[in-house]
Amino acid sequence: MPKIGNIELPDFPLLLAPMEDVSDPPFRALCKEQGADVVYTEFISSEGLIRDAAKSVIKLDIYEKERPVGIQIFGAELDSMLQAVDIVEKSNPDIIDINFGCPVKKVVCKNAGAGILRDIPLMVKLTEEIVKRTKLPVTVKTRLGWDSDSIKIVEVAERLQDVGIEAISIHGRTRVQMYKGEADWRPIAEVKNNQRMRIPVFGNGDVDTPEAAVKMRDEYGLDGAMIGRASIGYPWFFKEVKHYIKTGEHLAPPTMEERVEAARRHLQMSIDWKGEKLGVFETRRHYTNYFKGIPHFKEYRMKMVTSDDSADVFAAFDEVLEKFGDFQFA
Repeated sequence: MPKIGNIELPDFPLLLAPMEDVSDPPFRALCKEQGADVVYTEFISSEGLIRDAAKSVIKLDIYEKERPVGIQIFGAELDSMLQAVDIVEKSNPDIIDINFGCPVKKVVCKNAGAGILRDIPLMVKLTEEIVKRTKLPVTVKTRLGWDSDSIKIVEVAERLQDVGIEAISIHGRTRVQMYKGEADWRPIAEVKNNQRMRIPVFGNGDVDTPEAAVKMRDEYGLDGAMIGRASIGYPWFFKEVKHYIKTGEHLAPPTMEERVEAARRHLQMSIDWKGEKLGVFETRRHYTNYFKGIPHFKEYRMKMVTSDDSADVFAAFDEVLEKFGDFQFA
């Protein structure tokens, strides 16, 4: 069974990926209920933390029901990253994760996220100093490399292990690819097959069906899967994957009543956590997937994603349940 430090995990654990404006406490709670074994926060700017920026500090909120939970930080300045680690420790997470994989330009241009893949010695040095700074297990999330000509992930993963990380999650694309094309899991398997690797190696990228998760386990030999976009607006994905791994059969999709109830809870938890305005706004991205596959749904979706008043959105949920309550999802 894989372990992150002293945290024991089940065979082939499923991890909720850190996703900005997605992996917040309300969504993590829903995913945890549906079988996520480890959840990660949205990535948090080290510079934002040390400046006590409200947008960064609020992301430190974690709750007992979601453990084990990792807080993910990003940055490229050593002093700032170490100060951020000190701040993060006060929130008492189970894991500290370093983001070396975000491909977004505003992050990369500061040499952070996937930008650091152009400077592997700095990547290793930052990691080494962070491991020394904390007693918590440190994990890393990264990509195959900067571009197809600079994929050295086998060497990079081993060097990161040697300075003390307890697990690594690897997205099967380069930074240049962003999210285009297909994820290539072969280099991740090469990391796992490196006889000097002792830590868990988790795969990420295009794990969007239960079959894909089984393939990642059986054909590529990885220790677990980190789930990202497939879970947005569909926290049931974790449960469906686990059911398929156990039985080889597909779990029946959630009913309309279950989807509406989850959407309601999601919105209410978001409002309770971050207030009416942000709660309404940042939950919008989930509704398309909550209600995916319903014909002639545009009118109701527009109500959900354009209203700034939660009462209107809750009313739209009621309308959907009344009109489409008997709809059978495929």
